[in-house]
Amino acid sequence: MGLILPRLYAILDPSQTLERPILEVCDILLAAGVRLIQYRNKQAASRTTCEHCMEIARRARAAGARFMVNDRADIALASGADGVHVGQDDLPVELARKVVGAGNWVGYSTHSLEQISLADQTSADYIAYGPVFSTTSKGNPDPVVGIEGLRRARATTRKPLVAIGGITLENVFEVLAAGADSVAVISDLLKAPDIGARAKKYLEMAA
Repeated sequence: MGLILPRLYAILDPSQTLERPILEVCDILLAAGVRLIQYRNKQAASRTTCEHCMEIARRARAAGARFMVNDRADIALASGADGVHVGQDDLPVELARKVVGAGNWVGYSTHSLEQISLADQTSADYIAYGPVFSTTSKGNPDPVVGIEGLRRARATTRKPLVAIGGITLENVFEVLAAGADSVAVISDLLKAPDIGARAKKYLEMAA
């Protein structure tokens, strides 16, 4: 049997937490039942990122969750994370795999069907595709692929597919129906007044 991803993929980005401490938000998500978390911080120094990741990795292990680090394969390995998620401008998948090891996951971001086809030929454990809808959580986002683009992506790869970009409780059913195995959510989770309640709603709807 292939890799089965949790339906909800929470992305922890300190720039999106409305100044709530990142470890506090992590604890809330884990307590709500989230079992796949990625840490993404484009601005922090390496030391800060590593310190955060070591602590998140410890907490995720205790909760039985998987923890991924965005971009930084070295920090993923050093912190004891379960893998790294790389983009088009980061380390190639196979080099990232050499760093984190065969037993850890490597996720890969794509934004076009051509990139999906190329990603399908790598050892990536899953492929992220988007933005499905317009998003405010990323500077200079790639063009929106839409629901139809997501359906085409689903037909292009057999690897687990993570939909990302502008996903909310209002459109999550549509995204899953289009073939996504998991939904990566940032703003709609982290900016919610009650993050735990929001996470539980996603888990209920995506079950």
